[in-house]
Amino acid sequence: MANDAWLSELLRHGAMTDGGVAQELAATFATRDPSVDAQGTVTQALLTALEETWERGWQPADVVHVARREATAGSVPLVVALIAEHARRSDAVHRAPDAWVEQLSELDALGPGDPAVVHAWHRAGRLAPAEAWRIVIRLAGALQATLSIDALLPPPSRWGPRHSRRAENPAPSDDRVLRRIRGLLAKAESTEFPDEAESLTAKAQELMTRHAIDAALLEAGPSSTDGRLVDTRRVHVSDPYVRAKMQLLAAVAEANDVRVVWYSTLGIANLVGVRADVAAVELLFTSLLLQVAHALSAAERLTGDRSASRSFRRSFLLGYAHRIGERLRTARQSATAEAAAEHDIDLLPVLRSRQVAVEERVAELFPRVRATRSRASVDADGWYAGRDAAERADVGFRRSSLR
Repeated sequence: MANDAWLSELLRHGAMTDGGVAQELAATFATRDPSVDAQGTVTQALLTALEETWERGWQPADVVHVARREATAGSVPLVVALIAEHARRSDAVHRAPDAWVEQLSELDALGPGDPAVVHAWHRAGRLAPAEAWRIVIRLAGALQATLSIDALLPPPSRWGPRHSRRAENPAPSDDRVLRRIRGLLAKAESTEFPDEAESLTAKAQELMTRHAIDAALLEAGPSSTDGRLVDTRRVHVSDPYVRAKMQLLAAVAEANDVRVVWYSTLGIANLVGVRADVAAVELLFTSLLLQVAHALSAAERLTGDRSASRSFRRSFLLGYAHRIGERLRTARQSATAEAAAEHDIDLLPVLRSRQVAVEERVAELFPRVRATRSRASVDADGWYAGRDAAERADVGFRRSSLR
């Protein structure tokens, strides 16, 4: 069979991500082409599939997420190499939106790379031909199976001509605060001492809260402008218990005037809010995920066999998220009231105007969005154990505001 013919067969069957089918096809292709795409035909086909994925609203980090989730973790180096080659061919550094280029940088996909992507990846990884072909087939299937999602950034077909990049950097104060928050949370996550982690996380959340209130006060002053920077960002949530983790993200976001629109089958959430708030929500959510993982592990050690079920674990996460949301909302109300009293100003109109700007942006980006409510049953032991753990979790406000 000619190369073009069996390549077409690969892509036609690629959407079938069944492991047995992929394994069988991989053995066949390994016999026919043990060098794994020395001619570059498969590379070009995958780049075309990637281009079509961009047109369906996907961004670089989204594609890596779905490759890991739907194909295999072994496909991640390959898909990053494909993204890097597409960026080189499309001159993304000088044409793509800033957020796109930031994702390329975070993925380490801005290097020169090798145009023969699949063949170079196979050589570098020293994989057996059959294993390499299996990964290629699964990745082809994952790319072909991507559905259209809401486009937050223009795809490559809508990029303009080459230009000198002028990054839309956050305000200096935002940048300084976020760097401090990130540093504190990183230390909290790496320390082996719970008391130290709690203290560091508390300081990080206090910074988040005070910065948000200071920004609102600035908007209320005479130098205020209507040019609020409402930002969007995607957060990728991995299995297991994606829905329960999304509830935790929603709780953190709601308490900080950030809206969440999520795709239930993809593990992808869209955050919409004032730029500094969106960044802070992502940081706190990531930290709380680590905290709840530790708390769940401790609960399982204490409760023994009855905590081994998926139902217990999912319910633990849901209970944790629910209680965290309650604590965050109470703490934010208290902090806002304190700041208003301290500065003798009514913050509610300012905060409401920010909320309106966010809601308008959500309606613009997601015209078909609808609210959903989880109706899944919960394990009572898991739910209350999760709420218990949330009582001990550090959401970062001063203790006086949590009582």
